[in-house]
Amino acid sequence: MLLKITAAEALTQLDQFSAVIDARSESEFALDHVPGALNWPVLNDAERIVIGTEYAQVSPFVAKKRGAALVARNIAAHIERAVMPLPKDWKPLVYCWRGGTRSGSLALVLDQIGFRVHVLEGGYQAYRRAVIAALDLLPATFQYRVICGSTGSGKSRLLQVLRAQGAQVLDLEALAQHRGSVLGLVPGSVQPGQKKFESQVWDTLRWFDASRPVYVESESKKVGDLRVPLVLVERMRQAPCIQLELALDARVRLLIEDYDFFVQDTAAFCGRLDALRATRGNDVVNAWQEAARAGRTADVVQDLLVTHYDPNYKQSMKRNFIGMSALHLALAWDGSAQALESAAARAIAAG
Repeated sequence: MLLKITAAEALTQLDQFSAVIDARSESEFALDHVPGALNWPVLNDAERIVIGTEYAQVSPFVAKKRGAALVARNIAAHIERAVMPLPKDWKPLVYCWRGGTRSGSLALVLDQIGFRVHVLEGGYQAYRRAVIAALDLLPATFQYRVICGSTGSGKSRLLQVLRAQGAQVLDLEALAQHRGSVLGLVPGSVQPGQKKFESQVWDTLRWFDASRPVYVESESKKVGDLRVPLVLVERMRQAPCIQLELALDARVRLLIEDYDFFVQDTAAFCGRLDALRATRGNDVVNAWQEAARAGRTADVVQDLLVTHYDPNYKQSMKRNFIGMSALHLALAWDGSAQALESAAARAIAAG
């Protein structure tokens, strides 16, 4: 007998299943899915187009017959490819878009084989609603330590070292695949969609221990094009702040190292600078671009810090993060790995 489970229940019991099987097509899966899910399309993208066209242009009955043949063939392929070696106590959770025909067909066959199969009621749509509801509650259960510091001070590097030293770290820029500024999108990379980003934030938070602090960078409400969950933003802005300090010349060196692709590709760098014309004016941006083309990238980076990023950052922090008025901790470092490890240890010791 097939077993049903609600999305709210599934979010608290995911680790009890041997596998989570997403029966949707490959493009649906790519946009977002339950963390850790395996994609076993019952109908792939091309097949869904064929069935949809036949449904509209011929008849639903003919389309359903063709669909049944394709579904049966695909399920058989999944069984031959992945199911044959599995033990009898393998316990999957299966879902599709709405918890209907696709997941039901796959689950029925797995159940008939003898596996204990759960089907997600309401499918991905219900999971999505459950994640949104969880992100209204889960972020409020943690105490945060916000890593603050001017652009180029090494906040992301500190988060990496904190994680390596055993701290609980929520790296929003890593999840968003963006470094949080006009220059933050790495050339050639694409940010995930909002739904996938929120799934990743939820999946990261659900593993944390509420009795221990969570370290997070002082992000704005958006990282690139992605919105940070509102409750998380509110909790971050009320949290104690840890100020990371690095001398200006060392910040320039760090940024050139972290953004070496802009050093190597001057045209891409100049193209990204165009986004600042509205705020800095054409003359300033033109001068930056001319200096970059002349090989004076370090000069451009320093001027960007002093005249653009630093003033804006200070205003934003003072306006939005109440912890800046009475710092939890100030950490100065010199740009060396040893100094950053020492700073991370001090942050952890401060609790």
